[in-house]
Amino acid sequence: MKTAMISFMLILFGTQPCFAETTSFKKEVIDISKFKWQWMADKETAKLEKLFHENSKFVHMSGTWKKKEELDIIASGKIWYKKVDVQDVAAEVFGNTAIVWSRITLEAEVGGKNVSNQFTATEVYQKQSGDWKMLDLTFSAVMDAHKIAH
Repeated sequence: MKTAMISFMLILFGTQPCFAETTSFKKEVIDISKFKWQWMADKETAKLEKLFHENSKFVHMSGTWKKKEELDIIASGKIWYKKVDVQDVAAEVFGNTAIVWSRITLEAEVGGKNVSNQFTATEVYQKQSGDWKMLDLTFSAVMDAHKIAH
């Protein structure tokens, strides 16, 4: 009985740091996501260059491309992410990988025209050498009633 109780206590207290770390990582990636939207609006490509993984991919309504193309599009203003209104956000952490789902309204200038679209943005991050790197950003068009599952 004593051995079982000690084992139970080790399991119970041994999981607390993992839970705390996961919660901390969720907050980290949600904060990074928020900063990323502002960096995109401000065309801060140097900050985005550091955040985006070398092999990252970006899925938009008009196509899919890699890091260099996304940075060029942002720098040139071909797509100007003017404002992102985040209505809801959720994150899950799986080891050193995190996924952030955001329900957003994106106000942008695309090809010289102002547009406003509602999306669920899915971002995949991986912790590498102590820093989060974005592996993927995918925009999925949604209907007004769409909610993020928490």
